[in-house]
Amino acid sequence: MSTETLTDAPGGNAELRAYLHGLPGVDQVGAEERAARLATRSIKTTAKAAAIDLAISMVDLTTLEGADTPGKVRALCAKAVRPDPEDPAVPKVAAVCVYSDLVGVATAALRGSGIGVASVATAFPAGRAPLEAKLADTRAAVAAGATEIDMVIDRGAFLAGDYLKVYEEIVAVKQACGDAHLKVILETGELVTYDNVRRASWLAMRAGADFIKTSTGKVSPAATLPVTLVMLEAVRDFRAATGRQVGVKPAGGIRTTKDAIRHLVLVNETAGPDWLTPRWFRIGASSLLNDLLMQRRKLATGVYSGPDYFTLD
Repeated sequence: MSTETLTDAPGGNAELRAYLHGLPGVDQVGAEERAARLATRSIKTTAKAAAIDLAISMVDLTTLEGADTPGKVRALCAKAVRPDPEDPAVPKVAAVCVYSDLVGVATAALRGSGIGVASVATAFPAGRAPLEAKLADTRAAVAAGATEIDMVIDRGAFLAGDYLKVYEEIVAVKQACGDAHLKVILETGELVTYDNVRRASWLAMRAGADFIKTSTGKVSPAATLPVTLVMLEAVRDFRAATGRQVGVKPAGGIRTTKDAIRHLVLVNETAGPDWLTPRWFRIGASSLLNDLLMQRRKLATGVYSGPDYFTLD
């Protein structure tokens, strides 16, 4: 496919359907076996230390609960800037992700830190709202200081084959983002098949996504290694076809250092080292950071700190 074909607006839903269903199918057994094989890869202690720091720098530290308060968000931001108060060598995280009404609180708390402020605008987590409401939410979040928007696609429209509606909503939200980066959440746990994950990935990238993201974290299964593998293959192939690089963000269910390192191995072996940076790979998490800090402390001191050594999120 030519770059022009990939980046031009589709002529209609039939053209978009033909394009998406013309993508190569995913070998389910092959994807799952490869992901499982890479998950067993062991790394040396020195490489593990570097991997832990890299994973910390890729975390989108997240709180998305109805009981979130300004105080909780400020505390989370303080932890994002200085994850371990006793060790200034620990890298800061990539971003803090909150609901749109708390963006202003996070923006004020993170000012000057270089840490991004992400907002789950667009009727998170279901994505079932009029487009006008989604755009208003996006514009309000950006006006309050959000540098990243994590939008959810309309999975109902996608599963019904109304690809053009999904495409046009992504395009419209991307325009409403202005200079903010757009992460498009596919909610892969509801897409049923790996073929649908691949199609949704290409649809989002063609519509202008800066990142494709697995999940809201509110649906099970969330981020799995085979799904992330399929998405990494998509961004790799999309760059080969268009010259444009798109990031990947697995989110939901990544809680341990082992989980994080498995994802880093997957990135390196599938998309390549160009994606091993917070600019192109993020991990959406809350409790993960605590385990990364505990494992980091153990490598540095030989002593394993309990889970209450660090603040709980």
